Amino acid sequence: MIDLDTPVAELISSAHGKPKLLVVDDQPINIQVMYQAFAGDYQVFMATNGEQALHICKTNPPDLVLLDVVMPGMDGFEVCARLKGDDSTNHIPIIFVTAHSDAAQETHGLSLGAVDFIPKPINPDVVRARVKTHLTLKFQSDLLRKLVFLDGLSGVFNRRYFDQQITMEWARAARNNLPLSLILLDVDYFKLYNDRYGHQAGDDALRIIASTLKSCLRRPADLVARYGGEEFACILPETSYDDALQLAQELERRVREKHIVHESSSVNPSVTISVGLATREPNTSGDVQSLVGLADELLYQAKHTGRARVCSAIMPAT
Repeated sequence: MIDLDTPVAELISSAHGKPKLLVVDDQPINIQVMYQAFAGDYQVFMATNGEQALHICKTNPPDLVLLDVVMPGMDGFEVCARLKGDDSTNHIPIIFVTAHSDAAQETHGLSLGAVDFIPKPINPDVVRARVKTHLTLKFQSDLLRKLVFLDGLSGVFNRRYFDQQITMEWARAARNNLPLSLILLDVDYFKLYNDRYGHQAGDDALRIIASTLKSCLRRPADLVARYGGEEFACILPETSYDDALQLAQELERRVREKHIVHESSSVNPSVTISVGLATREPNTSGDVQSLVGLADELLYQAKHTGRARVCSAIMPAT
């Protein structure tokens, strides 16, 4: 079972530090006022038009958007509608900050998905209080959503979350021409382990392995998921082949060094893993299925060439 205290501590801060706010306003003086109000407690990003705001939300999603309504070109209502219509950004709360606060505009903004309306000129204390409230609600929602995606046995993410994230990370890597690495790994002779030591011991071993894998990840965007019965996967966004290979080798070594006794293994008297690593480099075509398929082929190769090893490759530039 999952110790709920641990996920809460790890997941409550989506920014792994200060929450991120995006202020969108075409008037520099208004942006400056907002910056002064929030810079002490938040990471504050700025955009002066709708296109900039959409780009930031796609490439570096904030935890909350403070959005002006009246802007040249794309107004705040259109920005809100486009953010709420995109699966990758529709979870970001939006607060309209505007000098035009009649009931019809407020109703329209809320109908588009905004969470609040704040009139200009702002009262910094009031704005800070409302932002804090909506961020708290957002973090609670994020936590509940992520708990749905946790594997009940191992405490890491489940296959459903993996499928969602690998598709999203592939799209982001392709859009921004970034590397993306994927590790698939399998516990060697796990059926023999269960047969000898029992399923309770097998469950305990999987929990130790999952915790070990998670402790090796180096960046907030990296994640480990339970891919199948005794299979795990690590998604490594913006990670080059060389860096991913170093991590894959570390995972293999660290699991072996746990010295989980496995006397039925013909590879090692302790539990070991076989690892397949595939990397998408910039300017690589193909699709996410090609990346997953290559990692799976490499895992198969590792298991059929001796186990307890890493097999790796870069996706061909087709």
